[in-house]
Formats: sequence, structure tokens, C-alpha cells
Amino acid sequence: MIFITQLIYVIEGQEEVFHQFEDIAIPTILKYNGQLLLRVRPDDKSYIESNIEKPYEIHLVEFASEEDFENFKHDEERKKFLYLKEQSIRSVLFIKGAKL
Repeated sequence: MIFITQLIYVIEGQEEVFHQFEDIAIPTILKYNGQLLLRVRPDDKSYIESNIEKPYEIHLVEFASEEDFENFKHDEERKKFLYLKEQSIRSVLFIKGAKL
């Protein structure tokens, strides 16, 4: 089991484009033995302390294996819509880990 956490920073004004990409990408996770465990869009009241820029969204996803995650990344249908991701996301802090 692997876990992926992403802090997603969206280009201001491109939120709707980002949502269009997520409407395609999130259901694709299930095709590859994955599950979206958490999707949070925190507001200012959600933070107790922060020493980094506040992300637009935070995602926590689990995949059964590294191979499943790689297959998800190379999904042909998802790849057709990567232009939406590129148009809307300024940066992502990507953290890969395992349950201890």
C-alpha cells in the first residue's frame, strides 16, 4: 500500500479548469486499485499554524501498489486531459509514503 499526499496550488482564476480536470482524474483512481481518502479545500480558519503557502486543495490518495500508481499516471483517457491540469495548476507539493 502506498499513500500520496498532494498540496495543490491553483493559478488564480483557473479554479473551474482545475475542477474540470479533477472530475476526470478522481474517478480514474478507482480503475487502478486506488481510493481518494481525503480531499480538503481548507479556509483560513482551518489553520492552527502554517509556515508554508496555504494550498488550494489537499489530497490524500492510497494505491494498492506502486505499479497501480504508475498505471494510473499513464492512463490514456486521463492523459488526454492533462492540458487542463497544466493550465490550472501552478505547483504541487507531492509526498509519497507508507502506513507505519
